[in-house]
Parts: sequence; C-alpha cells; structure tokens
Amino acid sequence: MIRDHAPGHETPSARGAAACPGPLDLRSWSAERLERVEQALSDWVSADAPAGLGEVMRYAVLDGGKRLRPLLVMAAAEAVRGNGEAALRAACAVELIHAYSLVHDDMPCMDDDVLRRGKPTVHVKYGEARALLAGDALQALAFELLAPPGDSVPAAVQAALCRLLARAAGHAGMAGGQAIDLTSIGCSLTEPQLREMHRLKTGALLQACVMMGAACGAPDAKAQAGLADYGAALGLAFQVVDDILDVTADSATLGKTAGKDAAQEKPTYVSLLGLQRSAAYAQELLAQALGALAATGLRDTRALHALAMMLVNRDN
Repeated sequence: MIRDHAPGHETPSARGAAACPGPLDLRSWSAERLERVEQALSDWVSADAPAGLGEVMRYAVLDGGKRLRPLLVMAAAEAVRGNGEAALRAACAVELIHAYSLVHDDMPCMDDDVLRRGKPTVHVKYGEARALLAGDALQALAFELLAPPGDSVPAAVQAALCRLLARAAGHAGMAGGQAIDLTSIGCSLTEPQLREMHRLKTGALLQACVMMGAACGAPDAKAQAGLADYGAALGLAFQVVDDILDVTADSATLGKTAGKDAAQEKPTYVSLLGLQRSAAYAQELLAQALGALAATGLRDTRALHALAMMLVNRDN
C-alpha cells in the first residue's frame, strides 16, 4: 500500500536533520526508498488497460532497472525537507518517462535494439505497435501521477513538477537530444557539440530529477542554484560513463547490447577523447558536482553525495 504524506510532511531523514548527520549507508538508504518506489509503480501501472496494454506497460517498467532517477528525486527532496507524497509521485513519474523513452529508443526506427535490462526489448516481445502505445501510455501516466486529486500535493508544487518534467522530456531536453543523436550517426562532432547532445538527451532528465526533488520543498536561491549545478554536472558525467561502459563492459553486465555505439558509428566521448581521457573527464565532472553540492549550504546532502559517487564509479 502506498503511504501518503500530508502537505509539508517531512521524510524521516529530514526530521533527523537537526542532529549532526552520521555516516550514510547508501545500500540501506536506497533499499528502503526503492521498496516504496517499486510498490508505488506496481500499484499505479495498472494491468487493467484495454487489450493487454497494461501487461506491456508493466513489462516495460517493472522488474528491471537501477532506479537511479527515483533515488535522485528522493535524495533531493530529503535534502530540502520536502513533501514526501510529492517526492514519491515525482520519483515514479520520472521513472515512467525514462521507461517510455527506452521503449521508443529501442524500436527499429530509432536504435533498433533487442536487449534492455537483461531481457528482450518491448517491441521484440510484443510487437512494434503495442510497444509504441505502451510508451505513449507511460508518458501520459507520468503526468497524471503528478496531479493527484485532493490536497496531499499543493497545486503550486504539482505545477512546478509538471513543468520541470515536461521541459526535460521534450524538445529542450530528451527528445531534442535524441533528434541530434539520430542525425549525428556517422558524423564527427566537436566536444561542445557532443556535450550539448548529451546534456539534452541524458543530462536534462537527470538534472530534472534533482530539481523536481527540490521543488517538493522550498530551498533558498543559493541551494536551488547549487542543486541545479550538481544535477547538470552529474547528468553529463553519467553519459560519459555510459560511453565508457559501452566499450569496456559486456552485454550481460550492462543488461543491454554492448558495443552498439561503435557499431552504429555514433559519436561518443570515447570516440572523441579516447578511453583514458574520457575516464578522467568523468572524474572531473564528479568533482564539479560534489563542489556544487557543498555550495548549496544544505545541512544533509549525504545521499546526493553518495549517489553521485555511485553513478560515476558504477560498472553497469
């Protein structure tokens, strides 16, 4: 059962912020929050959609994925002592947008991939038409979650969350970045051009996770700016590491087809800078993210710090 929170209700971590924060066990912290996210996703992604569409939607979302984006939302919300119900809904909405983007990106008209999260891609299992519809339905459901009836999430917070997610997913974010990606196959991009593509395609949604978490509370201008800079640096670092792993990891480890970028002649940081320089750049971006986090002035950013370390130093 999903646990609702009254407007302004603080999460357990936020209530303990008055005390001196001790070391954070990221595994334990993540497990507790992921349990809530998984239950909420299972409850909200209904199997009752017509003509078996619910089954396809649930296949696309449940039982797979690292849930990095929901964790970023919840960590940011806790850092600003935000509304817990809003944070849970925002975390699930971001994951639905991410899942829909993967369904569409994997289709033959885009990246034409057959493996995702260690299992056949949605269009391979259910056909292209049902995969397209499932992606459409997941995108719509994401925004429905952000605008619940009643007063558990204030209207101003609902509007802010919808605006942040829509911008990150649309032409000024993920969709725009994917458009650049598709037109760049076989082309040589400069580093600024590649950075802009990744900022839109991957970075915008990751930054939005942080800012949506922040929108669940009321951070001051200094904290808001620091969190935005943290999200931007972390979003780009995440994609640089993805480019590295596409070369260094195997398909079983990644849960998706390894070496796909090189096979499709896509521009990446590894193809542009080389493996060693790309790895160094990822660490530079991590340092930028942690510096921005320290500049927020927020009392307890341990979860955001630990997530940044984990995202950049991951092996899948």
